[in-house]
Amino acid sequence: MKKVIAFADEFGNNSFDFGNQGSHFIIASVIMNEVELNDIQVKLEEIRKKFFQTGEIKSSKVKNNHNRRILILKELKKINFSVYAVIIDKRKLYGEGFKYKKSFYKYLNGILYKELYRTFPQLELKVDEHGGNDFMRSFKKYVEKNHIRNLFAGSDFHIQKSHNDLGVQLADMMAGTLGYIFDENKKSDKSLEFAELIKDKLISLNKFPKEYKSEEFSEKETFSEYDETIATLSLNRAFDFIDKTTGNNQDNRDRINFLKLLLLYHQSNHPRKYTTSTEFVRHLSVNRDNPLSKEQFSSKVIGHLRDKGILIASSRDGYKIPTSISDMKKFINHGKSIVLPVLRRIEECRNAILLATTNEYDILDDPDYRKLKELIENVS
Repeated sequence: MKKVIAFADEFGNNSFDFGNQGSHFIIASVIMNEVELNDIQVKLEEIRKKFFQTGEIKSSKVKNNHNRRILILKELKKINFSVYAVIIDKRKLYGEGFKYKKSFYKYLNGILYKELYRTFPQLELKVDEHGGNDFMRSFKKYVEKNHIRNLFAGSDFHIQKSHNDLGVQLADMMAGTLGYIFDENKKSDKSLEFAELIKDKLISLNKFPKEYKSEEFSEKETFSEYDETIATLSLNRAFDFIDKTTGNNQDNRDRINFLKLLLLYHQSNHPRKYTTSTEFVRHLSVNRDNPLSKEQFSSKVIGHLRDKGILIASSRDGYKIPTSISDMKKFINHGKSIVLPVLRRIEECRNAILLATTNEYDILDDPDYRKLKELIENVS
């Protein structure tokens, strides 16, 4: 597996005074391939000098100067990195215990560790332990206490200090920008533009607490063909797989991350829009020694998930969460265009040999081919 370096920073605090202190707590992890680190650092330094002169790249220095943030994000968009974020909606954390910093951070530490480790079991995570980064200090202690290094072979998940590192500065900017997208006290008429500028960088947005209410994904108000039964079944099966699957091998991590991306695109795209396999493969290849091939994606990700009963709509344009009868028909027609020609070729081969042997030898007269023979004869 290609080694990845992550730089993490936080947005928000443990206050439940939503009117004054904000509604969300966000941890943004910026993921980079180790071999590209030096080149990325050079480009980040150019951006730092251009927009911050002698200071650090920090979201708090941009604040609500939205046009300046947009210019910075457009420059950052040119750099090769990905963002893996955990978004905590504090308004949905029911229970008095969360109002205590220790309990709040303990909950978040467990979430972040599980989410990062299941996706990147071999990860060098760099954080800034200085200043007001109370959560990052607590997370480092949590990993040191709870991470069992020999739990999985080759496990190398650890945290290093990285004060003033450009990677941490980038994580600060991403966490802050996500704050201006999600936090009720920071949202503005530019939030959608921020989201559009960083969407290609997002590997996954992991929202907590997880409720997975399919009605939150509903398109029935804007999409006349929307079928609630099909959409709810499709979403619930995807949610169930994500919750119950452990990312203890690369194939499972690819499947989990694909479904998270599928859900992310489902929320951000028009209900009719499909996302290409090229786009999915690009995202899933981030932390691999060798890029995921389209053949591997088709068989080990899409094929396996469908074998497990996950409903995935497909067409020549790509994949999506099925939300209508039309989606299912496209999937069936796409499959029919592949299956029927193959069956016809087998039938032609069988008939040619039957003719040549005056019906003495039928290549499908084998117990292993019984169902195939029945299928071909029924199709004929």
